[in-house]
Amino acid sequence: MKKPALSPEESLKLFLEYLAVERGLSPNTIISYSIDLAKLIGFVKAGRRPWPNLKESDLVNFIRRESRLGLSSRSMARRISALKSFFRFLVQNGLAARNPTAGLRRPASWRTLPRVLTAAEVDKLMRAPALDKPPGLRDRAMIEMLYASGLRVSELAGLRTEDVNLKEGFLVCLGKGGKQRIVPIGRTACSFTARYMREGRPQSLASGSPFLFLTRRGKNFTRQGVWKMLRGYGLKAGLADKIHPHVLRHSFATHLLEGGADLRSVQLMLGHSQVTTTQIYTHVTGQRLRRVYDKFHPRA
Repeated sequence: MKKPALSPEESLKLFLEYLAVERGLSPNTIISYSIDLAKLIGFVKAGRRPWPNLKESDLVNFIRRESRLGLSSRSMARRISALKSFFRFLVQNGLAARNPTAGLRRPASWRTLPRVLTAAEVDKLMRAPALDKPPGLRDRAMIEMLYASGLRVSELAGLRTEDVNLKEGFLVCLGKGGKQRIVPIGRTACSFTARYMREGRPQSLASGSPFLFLTRRGKNFTRQGVWKMLRGYGLKAGLADKIHPHVLRHSFATHLLEGGADLRSVQLMLGHSQVTTTQIYTHVTGQRLRRVYDKFHPRA
């Protein structure tokens, strides 16, 4: 007896389980895939299109609709990646006869260059927290750690005290896909983190919490909590339009490359699986070199 075809929702559930169990992707990545593919399922149901035997033209119409709704090229690239992974999974597991995404092309989202703070702007941000109170001391240590290590916000929130070796100046980080990496941290970040651990970490409220950076209630930070903290100090430092969750990570990578670091080392510190992801920062440094040249060369 022929097995009944799975519904779009059932197919998506199997795919998300595969991403979590077999590929070991982070919960945040899985949520992004879920949101992207839920949009497709809504589109399919609204138009009563055949599932799972969609045609490439169906997906092109879906992408055009998303584009008309104002989706950025970067978000569009991610959505197309989700479609490709999803239908590849369906075909490999016998849940679809053919892959309609084979001819789809991603937009050139790499041209959207990241925003980067100057060294002077980083210094202004660092000076924003008040060090005479425990929360300010903690926040200064967190900002120093972000800039010194290039961690993602979620990676910083998940840091445990045992992950950080302040004496030797390095930390062990669990990044995307459960991949572990070792990242050096500078003397200034080590100094402020050590001071926070001595004077600012709310030991009485921690209840044995293993996490390094704790809220006033002794809980570990969420990504949203770190972002809210950064946003507040960005406003205080007059940098509100430049502060977003990745700005210190972008600044970390760009400043290293400007200082002469090699691309491969920066790739390892950032935890990028592909060096092509890290290469976007060479475009940023190239732009800055061009501005310096145009400003100071007599025949520019």
